[in-house]
Amino acid sequence: MVLRESQGRNRVILSGLLILMGIVIGVVVSTHLDWLPFGQAESEDQIRSALPSFPPNGPELSFMEISKTVTPAVVNISSTRVIKRPGGGGGGGQAPLFDDPFFRRFFGDEFFRQFQMPRQHQEQSLGSGVIVDPEGYIVTNNHVVEQASEIKVFLSNRQEYKGKLVGSDPKSDVAVIKIEGKNDFPSAVWGNSDFLQVGEYVLAIGNPFGLNQTVTMGIISAVGRANVGIADYEDFIQTDAAINPGNSGGALVNIRGEVIGINTAIFTRSGGYQGIGFAVPSNMAQSVMNSLIKTGKVVRGWLGVSIQEISPELGKQFGVEELKGALVSDVFPDSPAHDAGLERGDVILEYQEKIVKSVSQLRNMVAQTTVGTKVELKVLRDQKEKIFKVKIGDLPKDLTEARLGEEVVPEEMDNVLNGLEVQELAADIIRQLDLPKEIQGVVVSNVTGDTRVERSGLQRGDVIQEIDRKKIRSMKDYQKVVSSLKKDKTILLLVFREGRTFFVTVSSE
Repeated sequence: MVLRESQGRNRVILSGLLILMGIVIGVVVSTHLDWLPFGQAESEDQIRSALPSFPPNGPELSFMEISKTVTPAVVNISSTRVIKRPGGGGGGGQAPLFDDPFFRRFFGDEFFRQFQMPRQHQEQSLGSGVIVDPEGYIVTNNHVVEQASEIKVFLSNRQEYKGKLVGSDPKSDVAVIKIEGKNDFPSAVWGNSDFLQVGEYVLAIGNPFGLNQTVTMGIISAVGRANVGIADYEDFIQTDAAINPGNSGGALVNIRGEVIGINTAIFTRSGGYQGIGFAVPSNMAQSVMNSLIKTGKVVRGWLGVSIQEISPELGKQFGVEELKGALVSDVFPDSPAHDAGLERGDVILEYQEKIVKSVSQLRNMVAQTTVGTKVELKVLRDQKEKIFKVKIGDLPKDLTEARLGEEVVPEEMDNVLNGLEVQELAADIIRQLDLPKEIQGVVVSNVTGDTRVERSGLQRGDVIQEIDRKKIRSMKDYQKVVSSLKKDKTILLLVFREGRTFFVTVSSE
């Protein structure tokens, strides 16, 4: 009996020990497997591990490591520009009264000197910049150093250097300056902006309101922003990382500590941060920088076509199922595209095996292509895909621009284009509108009466060159084609306006 009780106690003790060992092993294993109790907050590493994977350019860093690594390469830029006051005479730009001899004799010169204002004054602006080369090359915005007579650069260690403008490009709002001294300045590393994804963490580093070395965090809100109205070539990264006046030219950095953008502008109604900031993508900024350093100017590639976005109506006309690609509305004579065989009405689907999602994207890709490079285009023509090889040319400095002229005598048509008044394109009208001498078609003198025509976007001074792919050389051609149009048919027009041609649809609905 005593033996049985002893054995029972031993079993209980042994069971307890086994349970205790199981708990200990479970804790150890769960620690190594990163298991967490239900409801416990995830660590920063786990949150970041859930982000989309990117090409392994480098290891991911903590926000503190990024700040310590990149902040020394972000500088404060103070530029001084001289503002000249218009006007002449002894009044320093004052009203004519101050120069009148009668009043000067009556009051005396000393009296008028009290009211004279200086003919010029200095204006200072603050911005940011990023050292991207140990030899002292700094990338910033063009508007930070534009027309500057003096540029001062302040490093994070408070050292001051005189900056020399290497070159600037207003069309992309990028500029490069150089500081002299040691050849081991702290520098940042470029990242590849082509791999950016919406939702990715970013840090904005700069000098907002003159507060040096400020770091703010956010995400990428959008990529490929164009038609913002900031620069001619736009492909902006949009972010909600706080960007304020003085941040211009600073660094937008990814979670690997790479510069993937140059902070440029904010959208605001109050003058301060409202959650929408824009940055020039690193690939564009780096391309402009390299060109400025090598040649002092930006050499951009040129395809030699006018292109436009594809609307749902145009998509039906040209057999485009997905609203992607760029519609060729004109091909310049003797241009790379003309020599390669591209035609008006072609839809460019791919550029160097990259899908063309918008006109601005294609424009930027062509502009960043080295002159002389042979590129491959996938084109949709007559609903069939074709491949073209094009040798990229140099973008001409001056492209023809047209101006609207005087109103011309209207010609009414009772058809699907009712409300569109046109006139023969005579020599005097060509002169008035400053059109190319070789242009053919009819000119729009007025758009009124029919909402279908008004919705199409046609304007006075537009030259209609084609209707439903039929050439219009005169009023006789126009009347012949229009008279055969059915009232319930959507029609396609080719229009010339302000130096370019593009397609317009007039819907029957």
